Amino acid sequence: METKIRKPRGATPDAFELTVAQELYAIEAGSSEMRAELRDLFILAAKDMDVGAGRRAVVLFVPFRLLRRFNKVQKRLVNELEKKFTGKHVVIIGQRTILGKSYTRSTKTSGPRPRSRTLTNVHEAILQDIVYPTEILGKRTRCRIDGSKTLKVFLDHKDLNSVEGKLDTFSQVYKKLTNKDVAFEFLEES
Repeated sequence: METKIRKPRGATPDAFELTVAQELYAIEAGSSEMRAELRDLFILAAKDMDVGAGRRAVVLFVPFRLLRRFNKVQKRLVNELEKKFTGKHVVIIGQRTILGKSYTRSTKTSGPRPRSRTLTNVHEAILQDIVYPTEILGKRTRCRIDGSKTLKVFLDHKDLNSVEGKLDTFSQVYKKLTNKDVAFEFLEES
């Protein structure tokens, strides 16, 4: 069970994170078809978020280097975890690092800040992770007169049935992680 959650040195997992790690271990032990795929996978953190209207979501933070392997089994893993955590949606997000504008490299490794570590790129990647496996077809930023901004995200219409019930959860999780408003819509097929 301890192999399913790895915290930074000195940090200990809380009770909820241990529960999630235990469920991941149970899924791995109980399913022979997922055993090989889940054997080397682990999470870094887990959060239980309130997404409004008395609903909650489980957000799993995984190492970025393991994110693609999680994506291969994400559909089955999310279904199993949603059965275990009744009434909660499960979202898997890759843990990424944001480097500030004042970032300077050491003399050994000179060069500018990588684009993948900028705030904008990390927030876009979080949005991709939240809606995975649905494909984002487009984005628009709506600026209101009062100065507030809302990001409109257009999703693929073929995934309407599988994702429609989770859109409120997706927008609330994104709001809590990035402090940005987002609205999801489906593009009609033309």
